[in-house]
Amino acid sequence: MIGGAVFGLLLPETSGQLGWLSDIFLRLIRAVIGPLLFGVIVTSVADAGGAEGLGRIGWRSLVYFEVTTTLALTLGWAAVTFLDLGAAAGLTPALPSASPAAAKPLSALLTEVFPASIFDALAQGNILQILIFFLLVGVAAGAIQEKAQPLVRFAASITAISYEITRLVMWLAPAAVFAAIAGTVAHSSRQTMASLGGFVAAAWGAQAIFLAAVIGASLVVARMPLRAFVSAVEDPFLVAFATTSSAAALPKSLEAMERLGISRRIYGVVTPLSLSLNLTGSCIHLAMCAFFAARAAGIVPSPAQQVMILLTLKLTSKGVAGIPRANFIILAGLFSTFGLPAEMLAVLLGIDALIDPVRTSVNVMGHCAASPLIARWESGSTRAA
Repeated sequence: MIGGAVFGLLLPETSGQLGWLSDIFLRLIRAVIGPLLFGVIVTSVADAGGAEGLGRIGWRSLVYFEVTTTLALTLGWAAVTFLDLGAAAGLTPALPSASPAAAKPLSALLTEVFPASIFDALAQGNILQILIFFLLVGVAAGAIQEKAQPLVRFAASITAISYEITRLVMWLAPAAVFAAIAGTVAHSSRQTMASLGGFVAAAWGAQAIFLAAVIGASLVVARMPLRAFVSAVEDPFLVAFATTSSAAALPKSLEAMERLGISRRIYGVVTPLSLSLNLTGSCIHLAMCAFFAARAAGIVPSPAQQVMILLTLKLTSKGVAGIPRANFIILAGLFSTFGLPAEMLAVLLGIDALIDPVRTSVNVMGHCAASPLIARWESGSTRAA
């Protein structure tokens, strides 16, 4: 990141000619979005086996996850909006931006969510339409179960291939980030670095607020002593911070639940589900990135568009915990759908290493806080019965 910024300041004309590197990288990222969503969504929904497959603990977990992720997205939006992040950054994209979508009423936006043709949606990169169709495929596959197993196995293979393609494409990330930041700095004022630094600081602050307020409140409701919880989750927290992988911290998270005395019947369902459906740290970051990029490019989404952006992030953040740079792939699809400047993705990727450890650690704290709360909910309903 720093090298690209210095290069952009010293050699602005040369920096302006490096846009093709970022363009190639972004094209490859966009190409994998459709197959990846197909694989992840179809396998996740089909494996759940429909409503009966989740059970009472599963449904209670889903209610809790939806509340926490909604709060996380709202906090990310609020951090950018009320701190006015990006508005005075002077971040003029080096590459031509997509035209922002015209303001439309919420009814029109909701109608356009549903695809007339999945192939047309894939070609246009309309992530909402892609999501809706593949969700329906997953639900149908879960309903017919055995007959759908060939498709589910195929989807699992597509997921694995998409992971590997993403890993290969990420080899281009350093060059793409260098080119994007150099071009951005060359075409912008020196406020660029200060603005990005402010974004990083705000991101850390938002994650800390969520950790203290929402996860803290969950522990209070669960009647979980803070000292015991902190002692138990120290290991998964450190694993997440060091590896920036929620999945890598899962074994330690399960051990922590055992140490806290949570029933295996509960944490065996809640913690793995949380790994896919309760990525609160990522939700905060996704909302901040989307609205920061819009404001930096001078785009002002209407209230209805802001709602749809948050809804899209809520849906696309599910089930991608094991994907390398999953947040970046989600944003690539979102930017394409809502006309946000795609070249800003590489700029945001340049500062991602400063935020990723904190974001992932908050994800894991959310996973660990879920089981005690669901255990308290279950014990309360059992006594009532």
